[in-house]
Amino acid sequence: MRVHFPARNAIIAGLSAIVFPVLASAQALVIEAPPPAEHPLLLRTLTVMLAMIVVMLIVFTTRHYVFTFARLFGRQRQPYLDIEAGNWPTVVVFIAAHNEELVIADSLTALLNVDYPSDRLILMPVNDRSTDDTRMIIDRIAAANPGRFTPFHRTEGRPGKAAALKDATALVNAEVIVIFDADYLPARGLIKQLVAPLFDPEVAAVMGRVVPLNVGHNLLTRLLDLERAGGYQVDQAARMNLGLVPQYGGTVGAVRRRALEEIGGWDVDMLAEDTDITFRFLQNGWKTVYQNRSECYEEVPETWRVRIGQISRWSSGHNQVMNKNIIKLIFNSRLRTRERVDGAILLGVFMMSPILVVGWILATVLFFISPHHWVLGWLAFFALVAHSSLGNNAAFFEIAAATYLDGNRNRIRLLPLSMLGFLISMVSISKAAVKQLFDYFRREELMWHKTERFRRMTIATSAAYVDTVALMPVTEALAPAPPSLPPISESVTT
Repeated sequence: MRVHFPARNAIIAGLSAIVFPVLASAQALVIEAPPPAEHPLLLRTLTVMLAMIVVMLIVFTTRHYVFTFARLFGRQRQPYLDIEAGNWPTVVVFIAAHNEELVIADSLTALLNVDYPSDRLILMPVNDRSTDDTRMIIDRIAAANPGRFTPFHRTEGRPGKAAALKDATALVNAEVIVIFDADYLPARGLIKQLVAPLFDPEVAAVMGRVVPLNVGHNLLTRLLDLERAGGYQVDQAARMNLGLVPQYGGTVGAVRRRALEEIGGWDVDMLAEDTDITFRFLQNGWKTVYQNRSECYEEVPETWRVRIGQISRWSSGHNQVMNKNIIKLIFNSRLRTRERVDGAILLGVFMMSPILVVGWILATVLFFISPHHWVLGWLAFFALVAHSSLGNNAAFFEIAAATYLDGNRNRIRLLPLSMLGFLISMVSISKAAVKQLFDYFRREELMWHKTERFRRMTIATSAAYVDTVALMPVTEALAPAPPSLPPISESVTT
């Protein structure tokens, strides 16, 4: 009997669509005749620039090949999922909130049900200068649950998540910091899952998987669900499996406080504080762990306006971290070669959109000023198809693989429409990069802007959804309790 795998067929088709333009482009670059004599320097310069862009696209495309096959067929590393009992450390859970009146109650309600020793758990909503009813909602829930919450209402100070986290961290004495954005709905066992890898003395940060809650609202939310699946189920998991650089994402994550203090704490100048500490941990000998089974539900943007603002902010923050870290990373002899290479590629991922736009412009110009139209036509075609394999760190074939791994193959039918989202993201990221460049020369400071919320669920409905739908590891219900582990505070970094 033959068994059909539509998702795998889509992967093969996607790979074929990329391989042929890559080979044709590479061959065309080799056999291209010398440029005409009337504009030799200009043509050579433009051709070399275009060739460099093609090489970068090939590197990124190859990276996605490797990640997809490693996730589908390679050895999977989930070494901490069986840890269910131990001498659990003191944990503070920060719920980052700025004007979050639509979602904060749901998050706090979900946290009331988490499975973690209450005498070692501090639940701290970090209300950062909210001007809506966020403070009132937090205070009402705290009053209704005496002793469960320790609210921190930040009424002044520098704006931004990093600044708020820095002030909140100074108020508590906990060994581990767990962070959720206010729209997230943590499942009952999630805190233990995020803390467990920190029993390993080399681990500084842990990242869980982000799953959209409002998937079925419209086309955009469905496309973002596909993007998240590719980015986490394949991209992050493959980096974990291959011993590369998993990225701490700033929410659904845990941070070892001692490691954070060792690298200098939160940098309030950084727009993307999560990417910043990922690379500071890496360069100081610490590891970041990705837990693919540790899922948490979030709300994704429901309008293109909000999505464009979100992706533009991510781009600006990520590029800021790249400028700060890439040279030091490349020449850091303490790191393995694979970590330096993957780290450099990860830092440059948001630069690929403006680079691709430049490539399109170069290909168009060369097409009209060079007699070798067929060569440059292939290059232009390759640039377009190759970008379909990138798309904000969630490639088409990665999405197909993620859909197959998640067991929801109906979603694969939306794969062609992902090109729409990728093109909009490409333009938004490119525009943000240009603006960031001008802001740098004007010495203007990067500004943090919150993401607009859309939630329509009631508190009771969303809390019940978390208890019913959240996926928990099978081992939590079936496996015997492992022996107790030593306290995290007794671990020594090697």
